Amino acid sequence: MTAIFFILGLIVGSFLNVCIYRLPRNISIIRPSSSCPACNTPIKPWDNIPILSYIFLKGKCRKCGESISIRYPLVELLNGILYWTTFNYFGLGWHLPILFVLVSSMVVITFVDLDFQIIPDVITLPGIIIGLASASFLLPDPFSLQPSALSLSVVGFKNSIAGLFLGGGLFYLIAILSRGGMGGGDIKLMAMVGAFMGWKAVFLTTFIGSLIGSLVGIFLMIVKGKGRKTKIPFGPFLSFGSIITLFFGGEILNWYFRI
Repeated sequence: MTAIFFILGLIVGSFLNVCIYRLPRNISIIRPSSSCPACNTPIKPWDNIPILSYIFLKGKCRKCGESISIRYPLVELLNGILYWTTFNYFGLGWHLPILFVLVSSMVVITFVDLDFQIIPDVITLPGIIIGLASASFLLPDPFSLQPSALSLSVVGFKNSIAGLFLGGGLFYLIAILSRGGMGGGDIKLMAMVGAFMGWKAVFLTTFIGSLIGSLVGIFLMIVKGKGRKTKIPFGPFLSFGSIITLFFGGEILNWYFRI
């Protein structure tokens, strides 16, 4: 079962690459079929096997020989690892597909925001609805401290709706106070995080994302010579914080209150 979900993650990861490339360019993710960005030659099914095709082709297009970005197999591998981890942590159940939607959404958001500094509404707005609809009976509470499938407690609708308004409201307030320093995509992303995991997740995700973002910003200032006003997309850090919260939120809060 572990291998099956890892392979499923790789396959979905291949589709995520399509979403990452096409969504910000307003291209349909259904048609046309995948093709080489350099020569527009349609990619054959045997050249589209996650990770393996990249290795066999030595990272180059079979037709024109143009290099293929290492990002493609890395996204596939990342999504495979996330599916593997999600299954092993939360166990088999109806909640699993919903959690897969959450972690895959964060992968797409991360790389789209890195490239274009936007977070597509087509991901966050449906994500909010899915989170609210699933919170009462499917979504496991990351702060229950009991992640096994036999003892899951759900987020709950009240917790979900509170997380939605807290996440969206808090970041809307930050956007106003920062006078545009926080984008609308970040507001909707945190509303989505709150809808999926509740109000506690909003605070922890924000803290982890801000901490990691600050460390990266300091690194760029020292090593790369970036200025304080250099724009850095915040979506990837919030996505990372939400993944950490999903898997370790209960343990982190428990550790924090112990010290």
